[in-house]
Order: sequence, then structure tokens, then C-alpha cells
Amino acid sequence: MSPVTQPDRAPPPRCPEGLRIYAVGDIHGRDDLLVRLHARIREDAAARPGPQPVAVYVGDYIDRGAGSSRVIDLLLGEPLPGFVSIHLKGNHEDMMLNFLERTPTLGWLLNGGIATMASYGVTASGLAIYFADLDRVQRDLRAAVPPAHSRFLRDLALMHIAGDYAFVHAGVRPGVDLDAQLPADLMWIRDKFLKSTKDFGKVIVHGHTIVDEPEVCANRIGIDTGAFASHRLTCLVLEGSKRRFLRT
Repeated sequence: MSPVTQPDRAPPPRCPEGLRIYAVGDIHGRDDLLVRLHARIREDAAARPGPQPVAVYVGDYIDRGAGSSRVIDLLLGEPLPGFVSIHLKGNHEDMMLNFLERTPTLGWLLNGGIATMASYGVTASGLAIYFADLDRVQRDLRAAVPPAHSRFLRDLALMHIAGDYAFVHAGVRPGVDLDAQLPADLMWIRDKFLKSTKDFGKVIVHGHTIVDEPEVCANRIGIDTGAFASHRLTCLVLEGSKRRFLRT
């Protein structure tokens, strides 16, 4: 009888050699948690010297929490000396930019934007927001947001690829090549991506959709653990074929 041959298993996804990637989930104005997570990341990197550390932030730095402007200040500084830092654009940054640069509407304000405005010293709250002069609110916010913060928001990337992983904010549209994805899907998609069992070409690391614990699937890893309400800000650590998590 001929021996039965077992099918070859696909090799596990790998991070590029010589790199260790720290992917940080949605922060949503919780500068206090970001400070704590950065301390954990620095400690982890110091305890495991060797690979070049890379920090990838998957977006949604602002809204809901009280410290949105302070989060951007932190990211504009050098919170992780010696790291390469990649900042991706989330749907909340997209909404804020649209409010600042286009005809202002209530949509962003009612989805956490009021907290972000307050962090810049611009107040509008309660029922009064429904009757506010949005053009005036827009002018006040434009004047309050430092130019460096505006540049930060405009310069955010939509995707970062490293080895067998692709990092985005929300996800990707199944059946569409990674280099043909629409910005709206990368920042906003949800169900069609989350329910798909397709091979996306890379393992997609994303935020946007809140989970109690990091969600590890064959084709994606979700790392938004609802920091603004849960007090748990999560970081995925990738090195070689290994994965682990840090959290507040």
C-alpha cells in the first residue's frame, strides 16, 4: 500500500525579519491609556532588544474621550524613542477633517466630535448643539486646532503593509485587490469584511469594530477593545511568526 501523503500546511503569517511591530488599537481620546500603553511598549522593547521596533496606530485617535487634542500632541512628540511610527487614518479623523474643510454638519458632532471640540476649548453641548450656527462652530474650531494637528490629520496613511500583514482602520472589501481598495472601505467597512472568510492576500490587522477581547481569525485580527469605555487599550505585537498582546 502506498503511503498516504498529508497536504502541506500553509506556513504561518510572518512579520518581516528584523522587525517587531506593535499595532495599537483605537484610542478615542484616552490619552491617559495611551501614556500607560506606551510605557508598557517601551518596557517590552527594552526587555527584548534586537529587532527594529515599529509602532502602527490603526486610527480613531479622537472623539468620545476627553483627551483628543492631548492624544495628537503625544503622537506628534516622540513617545517611543527609536521606533518607526506609522499613523493610519480612522473614520473619526475623516469626519473631523470633513467638518473642518467642507460644509459642516451635525454628523461628526453627534458621534463624539463634541468631546474633541471641548479638548480644543470649543464648547457646544446638549440641545444647544442642534440650534448652533455650525459655520461659526467651524470657524472657532479651525482657529483652535494647531496647524501641526491639522497637518497630522491630513497626512495620515490609509494602509501599511509589512510581510504577511496589512494594517488598516476598518477593514477591506472582499474580492478587491489590496492596491485597489477604496478609502471609504478602509475607514468605514464593517459587516461585509467581518463576515468574510476569504483570503485577503494578507492578514488584515484592524480596529473600528469593538470586541471584548482581541479577535484573531485566519484572515484578520481585530484590536479595538473599546478603550474609551472599557479602559482597555490593546496592542498586538508581531515578531517572526509569533503574536502576543499588551494592554492597559
